[in-house]
Amino acid sequence: MKNNSVLKEIMGTSLYLLVVLILTFLVVTYVGQRTKVSGSSMEPMLSDGDNLIVDKLSYRFSEPERFDIIVFPFRYAEKTYYIKRIIGLPGETVFIDEEGNIYINDELLSESYGREVIEDPGRAYEPVTLGENEYFVLGDNRNNSSDSRDPVVGNIHRDEFIGKAWVRIWPLNKMGMIKHQ
Repeated sequence: MKNNSVLKEIMGTSLYLLVVLILTFLVVTYVGQRTKVSGSSMEPMLSDGDNLIVDKLSYRFSEPERFDIIVFPFRYAEKTYYIKRIIGLPGETVFIDEEGNIYINDELLSESYGREVIEDPGRAYEPVTLGENEYFVLGDNRNNSSDSRDPVVGNIHRDEFIGKAWVRIWPLNKMGMIKHQ
């Protein structure tokens, strides 16, 4: 009788652990993922060492919007992810003039996310026309960011998105939802 009850308890615990593992896998794969900010390219919004939860679900049901903060893998280094703000949307033309002004389809972009005036427009010194499902991204710390202005990063394709920065979980004194708009 004792053996039967021990066996039931072991089976129950094993089943419970299996369910927890499956749910954890599903959440990490399809819903959210933790990522750590490395570097200062998104300051003052996000700082080096901040830990975030990335929402991997939203873009399955809605389109990315201008000023969303997204996470995507760097094409030339494994396990390296970039966190940047969407500036240009599919089909738009992005141009940055010598004064650091950003133009979308020849109209000055009204935004206040840039930490400072852009000193180097990079490849956007000439108009960059985005293709279908392509996005132009910039870091908020514009003069200390490797972003779409750099040919190594270039335009980001929608299928490269890991997700949208959602919640800062560390440091605790800055914990909270990430503001995009």
